[in-house]
Amino acid sequence: MTTSPTKSARITSLRSNTPPTGTSSVDRDHSTGQHPQDERLPEGAPLVIGLLVVAAFVVILNETIMSVALPSLMVDLNISTATAQWLTTGFLLTMAVVIPATGFILQRFTTRQVFAAAMILFSAGTAVAAIAPGFGVLLLGRVVQASGTAIMMPLLMTTVLNLVPAVRRGRLMGVISIVIAVAPAIGPTVSGLILSVLSWRWMFIIVLPIAIIALALGLWKITNVTTPRKAPFDVASIVLSTLAFGGLIYGLSSLGEAAEGSVPVPPWLAVGVGVLALAAFISRQLVLQREDRALMDLRTFKSRSFVVSAIMISVSMMALFGSLVVLPLYLQNVLELGTLQTGLLLLPGGVLMGILSPIVGRLFDRVGPRPLVIPGAFIVSIALWGMTTMLHEGTSVGWVIAVHMALNAGLALMFTPLMTSGLGSLDRSLYSHGSATVSTLQQLAGAAGTALFVTALSTTTATGLANGLSEVAATADGVQTAFMIGGFISLAAIIASFLVRRPTSTLPEGAIAH
Repeated sequence: MTTSPTKSARITSLRSNTPPTGTSSVDRDHSTGQHPQDERLPEGAPLVIGLLVVAAFVVILNETIMSVALPSLMVDLNISTATAQWLTTGFLLTMAVVIPATGFILQRFTTRQVFAAAMILFSAGTAVAAIAPGFGVLLLGRVVQASGTAIMMPLLMTTVLNLVPAVRRGRLMGVISIVIAVAPAIGPTVSGLILSVLSWRWMFIIVLPIAIIALALGLWKITNVTTPRKAPFDVASIVLSTLAFGGLIYGLSSLGEAAEGSVPVPPWLAVGVGVLALAAFISRQLVLQREDRALMDLRTFKSRSFVVSAIMISVSMMALFGSLVVLPLYLQNVLELGTLQTGLLLLPGGVLMGILSPIVGRLFDRVGPRPLVIPGAFIVSIALWGMTTMLHEGTSVGWVIAVHMALNAGLALMFTPLMTSGLGSLDRSLYSHGSATVSTLQQLAGAAGTALFVTALSTTTATGLANGLSEVAATADGVQTAFMIGGFISLAAIIASFLVRRPTSTLPEGAIAH
């Protein structure tokens, strides 16, 4: 079958992201030192990116959608809290195992093939979960779902980096921030709304047709934006990454359970295995990357901008996921609100982040990261420290909404500039590895934040009960301690924010990074 000249030119344009030939020096914009065409998206790129964003939002939403549903599942399936928690822990573990391999996957296969695999896995997992007769099959569905979810986020980021001119990446990364931060943030709200009128199965039944439509549209419209190469598959790296990231995620995720009772595997043992395996994994990647055979190329860390951005993104994800776990517990166990009320109260913060993210992206393209990241880091810190004193037994709902919105506003000011400056500082050949690394760190940071917040909450609550406090008062003290931990962590983000720089590739000629 032959390819028409028009279609061939379009695909070449998508891959190379170069302006059409024949552009004269007269067409150059002397105010920026760039061709006007350099700022235009290649033909077909908006549709490709739009489909990926919608698909990614749907799959990432499911990362936190189960949190509010666990009590209903425990009753319906007759399982314990520790068992039900595996529906979230298993999802995170699968993500941690699959994401490190996405750098290899994105190099080895075409954009269309990777998208199809991700959405087929997610759709199949959603269908299995919807009809699950018991806990085992439901857990299997969640694991298959997570396999597709893990591939989608690095795919979206890598595609944007390949298609979008450097001077326009901020506004597109702002849209990606909606997926990364807002989708998990509104997961509890969505599940709360569904569970208020329907059974837990409808969380999957409603999502399934959306996923199938996204799959069909993607297979119809998405073209390949990269040139696959025969990247080697290293079995030892897969095994080591599974032990490393799986062990760390499991150990960190089970710290909260261990503080309340027994767990199948002691957290310290899982974390210990994870740390040792991580050291071996890093050592092997350093050797393999000399021959361009690494599963996760660590040359990304040679970029100072990438390192600083990765650290700050990790701190931000710790704050986000820690608050997503602790705030619902505070609203339900201290303020004694219902599931639906809890979900709705957390919605304004998620909506605000969704509104701000594209705006922040556009501002980044104009002013760079520091004027956005530094205020964002201060706002996040103030919000977290405010929660250490504001959240008690008599706190009004209005204060909770206000401080949660402030936290999300600060995070919105940070996510887009950090991702854009960090990933944009890499060589084009490292985009897929940089996306995989950032996604892996996000999962680790989310698990670490959850572990720190929940452990602080559990231990302080237990101490308060032992000292004769009521359960409500003890829990309120635990919530304040948890956010105090977040407050201390946020101080590191403030210091790091002054080190953020704009990638030189996004600057007009002769401009200075700031």
